[in-house]
Amino acid sequence: MSQHSIVVVGASAGGVSALQKLFSQFSPDVQAAFFVVLHIPAESPSVLPSLLNSAGPLCAKPAEDNEKIQLGHVYVAPPDFHLLVKSGYIHLHKGPKENRHRPAIDPLFRSAAIAYPGQTIGVVLTGYLDDGTAGLEAVKRCGGIAIVQDPDDADCPDMPMNAIAGVEVDYQLPLRRIGKTITALVKQPAADVTNVPKDIVMEAKIAEQTVSNIRREEMLGEPVPISCPECNGPLWQMESKGIERYRCHVGHGYTAKTLMASQDTVVEQALWAAMRTMEERANLSRMTYKNEVERGRTRSAQSYEEQSVTLRAHAQVIRKLLVEGAQQAYY
Repeated sequence: MSQHSIVVVGASAGGVSALQKLFSQFSPDVQAAFFVVLHIPAESPSVLPSLLNSAGPLCAKPAEDNEKIQLGHVYVAPPDFHLLVKSGYIHLHKGPKENRHRPAIDPLFRSAAIAYPGQTIGVVLTGYLDDGTAGLEAVKRCGGIAIVQDPDDADCPDMPMNAIAGVEVDYQLPLRRIGKTITALVKQPAADVTNVPKDIVMEAKIAEQTVSNIRREEMLGEPVPISCPECNGPLWQMESKGIERYRCHVGHGYTAKTLMASQDTVVEQALWAAMRTMEERANLSRMTYKNEVERGRTRSAQSYEEQSVTLRAHAQVIRKLLVEGAQQAYY
């Protein structure tokens, strides 16, 4: 019988240290292949493969497109590429961001669940917001095993807490026990799963941009009056039991919490732009006022002076909103 030979791991804030501790726990003969996504900026070179290579006996390396999967190896997602698991090989895809990230955790988990149903172990570690929750649900629905770091043990408990709230996890463990648990699970026979839920397959195709011009019957939910923060296209709300999610036709995907965080960013950018424009118009009105005074046009000068005062007052209101919003976010 098949074994649990595919282990997908996702982490974000606090993840470097957590991943090092996790991969220090395995023996060199563990019969599994590991795939890791850590949220990293697109422009930053990743040193994570070398850190994990030094942390334990397993061979850790940056994942390469079309690379053959080997047991005992740790494949790390490179910057600005989604890491996807196919049957027997790796696919790197520079597709739409999911939960504002590329690489993102959910596409990795979803791809592994489809390629190796019943044989996949999904692991969610420390991090902010809730990337990994929907992917972990896909692993479970395809017969795999869900492991989540105990939130009390995580540097940033958001991701573990959201995963526990949205998915019926199999193990909630402190980091020091996760490696031993995975090693034991790898040796156990995997469930014989032949049918993968169609909606998971469909979502993977959308995210990988292998499907366009989506027909009405292929949509995974209902259109909502909300636009995508990435491309401004329409979103539809996806049907899910415990996880509120959204996706656009381009393929950008969001949980509700990530969507709200993205909207916060868009609103803040718009407010800064509006404030700057008002201050610039106030400056222009003030300069025009001085020119009109020099020309003896008293009535016109007064109009520009009033306009300058009004614009500065409006700009000050927006600045106050931005400062108060930043203070609330900090505290």
